[in-house]
Order: sequence, then structure tokens, then C-alpha cells
Amino acid sequence: MEGEGEGASGAPGANAPPALLFLPGGSAVPLPLEPPPGPTAGELLRRLQGALLLPPVAAEALALWLSSPLLDEPCLQLRRSVFFPKSRELEVQEEALLRLLVGAAREQLVSGRWALEPPQSVQLGALLCRLDMGPFDPQRHTADTLRPLLGALLPRARARGGRWGALLRRGARGPAPEEQLRAAFARTPPGPAPPARLCRDFLRSCHRLPCYGCAFFAGAIERPPAGLLGRGLRPVRVAVGLDGVTIIDPRQQQVLLSLTYPELCWELVGAVGQDGAVGQDGAAVGQDGAVGQEPPQLWLEFDGEHEGAPVNRLLRVFSPQAELMSALIECCIELGGASPAPPPDEATPTDEDPPRDETTPSAEAPPPARRHESGARARPQRLATIDYVCDGQQLRRVRPPRRSASFFARGGGSSAPVPGGERG
Repeated sequence: MEGEGEGASGAPGANAPPALLFLPGGSAVPLPLEPPPGPTAGELLRRLQGALLLPPVAAEALALWLSSPLLDEPCLQLRRSVFFPKSRELEVQEEALLRLLVGAAREQLVSGRWALEPPQSVQLGALLCRLDMGPFDPQRHTADTLRPLLGALLPRARARGGRWGALLRRGARGPAPEEQLRAAFARTPPGPAPPARLCRDFLRSCHRLPCYGCAFFAGAIERPPAGLLGRGLRPVRVAVGLDGVTIIDPRQQQVLLSLTYPELCWELVGAVGQDGAVGQDGAAVGQDGAVGQEPPQLWLEFDGEHEGAPVNRLLRVFSPQAELMSALIECCIELGGASPAPPPDEATPTDEDPPRDETTPSAEAPPPARRHESGARARPQRLATIDYVCDGQQLRRVRPPRRSASFFARGGGSSAPVPGGERG
């Protein structure tokens, strides 16, 4: 969420002007507010539902967010709810609500939060072209007419070292983004089509992405050792949703790790007021204020391989928002995030592997979890993890960590992840 949170606050006073609620796409709707304590977020959503003539399901599909880098001048925004299932999203028939959902997805696309490969972005941009401009017309839809629209159809251009910057510099070695977009636009279905169906087609394509419908948090992970520079910390973006957790490198716009809830367990470490918190140097920290020396950590444990042998891997995410991440993970699992993935015909890739059954813990080292073939290819080899293997009834580190207490010492020596992502 990166300085954002769901909910709404009351008006500062009886004579305060109406609050402006910003919709996806940038337009705003004035909402009158009563004096404190004022209306709740649910009441504001019901008022918006009446003002925009939205169906009743809009109260579940949408959420109010207070967005601000430091929560000093918050902006009230309407976005897609993290807790709205993708399957129900495709059941929506009302065009007005579908366009709001498409607008929210477009904002995520152009902002670069999804960390897509250029071909994936071009495909989604072509579907937006079809929705905005109608069927492809080779006379009207040229590269010159599409070029000024790239900022609303594709992720914003990155720094010169980014993938899109390199794509812009390729020149004769490859087509420009507007030319790729035009070619993809030309491959969209011809002829007239209902806007509601086109909206669902776009959303269905978004459903294949690991970060769709997620809330985003800022964090950092340890870097692998690199010469004299040592490990250090590497900024990451953490996406948490109903399907699982995804770790993104925001600078390189790459997915580093994407796990469904049956593939992981997690632990919140170092939160204020938490008993037995563990500091970065491995020392136990109580409630005497020492936890404030570093941000809390979200520990993610999952299956992996080391030199061809199965191991348990532990990734530590440092973030002041770790407690929010942990709470959202727990809530998503309670809402069904740990259940098996839907069949391929329910808006998921047809070539993905089914999740592994982890209903019964085992003292034996589990086989590597089968990773889902998501829309963005994960790169777990670029993570600095702490690896463990089973040695009889005990767990033995493969590579001893430099600054960590044992994550599994408190769990009774079982190497299997806790079923459904429950806390260890």
C-alpha cells in the first residue's frame, strides 16, 4: 500500500466543503460529509453507489483508500477491493462498474506496479485500444496516432537503463513501442462488440498476472554477497492479495518471487509489543524499546533447491509495514486464499501446475513446491535466502546466515511449511 490504507475518516468540521472522491481515470465526485465522527467508509460507498447508479455488488468490488506518501495531505480515492474474488469480477454485467474496474487496472498498468515484460504490456495495451477506439482501422489507427497515447496504454517510460528505455533506443533493431502496439491492436477481434464484454476480456487477461488485485507495500530484502560491498539491503515492492505474495524489484521492474498461500508460511518478527522479537543481529529483543532500532520483518518460508537437493528457504523482508502485510495475509487466507487454485477455464493460465497438497505436516524434507507459471517470470535465484535441510528430526542450515536467529527453533523441528500459511 506504500503509505496508503483502506478506510475513510470523518469531516474536519460542520462547515467543511464536500470531500472530493477521485475515481479511476482522474475524475472526481463531491461527497458531502457530516461533522465528526462523520460517515464510515461503508456509508460513503453506499452514497457513491447511488450517485453513480452502480449495482449492489459495487460495495464489495470497490474500496475507499486514503493515499499519501506520508499521510500528511491524504487523497480519497476509489479503487478495486483487495478482497473481491476474480471469479466474481467476471460475473459483473453492468458496464458502469466494469469500466471502474478497468480504470483501476489501467492505473496499475501504466504506473508500472505490475512489473510486466514488454510483450505482456503491449498485449494489455492493445485490449485497451480496442475498448477505447473500437475495431482496428488501418487508415485511422497508425503509429503516429497511437504515439501520443502511449502514456495511457503502456507503462510509463523507465530510466535509460530500464527495459522500455532500451526498447526506445533499439532503432532499426526492433519496432518502436507504438508500432508494436499497433500490430497487437490489429490482432484484436474485428467487428462490433458490447463494451461490457470487452471490459471482461481485458480483466480476464489481467487475472493471469500475479499482482492483479493486490495491495502494495514498500520493503527491503538482503542482497546476495557482492565483493567488498557486502550484503546491504535491496528495495522491493511486496504485493499481497487473495492468491498469494509477490516480491518485485521496482528498479528493474522484475518479479523476484511469486508464491501462492499453499506454498508458504510466514512469521512477523520485531513488531512493537511482540514477545520474543528477534533483532537483525540474532539477539532476542523484548518489549523494552529495542525493537525500534530497525523496522519489523516479515519472514517468508517456502520450498526450494540447493545443488539439486530440496531445501526450505527463508526470505526476510524488512519494512515498517510488515505488520500490515502480516495482517493482510492472515485475512486473505481466512477468506479462502489457501484453497486450491481454480480450474484453467476460470481466468487462469492453462499451463499452470496445481498447488501441492500440504494438509499434513511431515518430518521428512518436502519436495520442491511446483511454482505457478504466472504472467511475469519469477527470479528466485536473485534472492538472498537462508536455506535449511532436514537432518533426521532436526533442521540443518545449508548456508549459515550472517545475522539471524533460527526461524525454526521455535517450531519443534518440523521442516514442512505450516498448512495454509498459518503462523509457525
